[in-house]
Amino acid sequence: QVQLVESGGGLVQAGGSLRLSCAASGRIFSNYAMGWFRQAPRTEREFVAAISSSGAYTNYVDSVKGRFTISRDNAKSTVYLQMNKLIPEDTAVYYCAARYGSMRSDKADFGSWGQGTQVTVSS
Repeated sequence: QVQLVESGGGLVQAGGSLRLSCAASGRIFSNYAMGWFRQAPRTEREFVAAISSSGAYTNYVDSVKGRFTISRDNAKSTVYLQMNKLIPEDTAVYYCAARYGSMRSDKADFGSWGQGTQVTVSS
């Protein structure tokens, strides 16, 4: 498995921005599709965004399209989530996940997970 460590979470006012990072180690990063998921209290963990192993393809949940951007730097074994125009409904613990092979959006398809980073958006 690949080991994942997220960073970049915090408290931000509505309308603000944050950039999450996820550093990977342990395997060849460029072989893995990556995803970001989030989980608010008393809710299921939900898909946010995914990126293919090469970075050529991305996918987003409708609620973040136009506001969030997923990207990766394979030379640094790192995936990013740039979050703009944040709203209180974006408040959650954000998790990075890795999947060997092609891009997916179902959390059941991801075998490696980070510990999560808290994002809180105040109104």
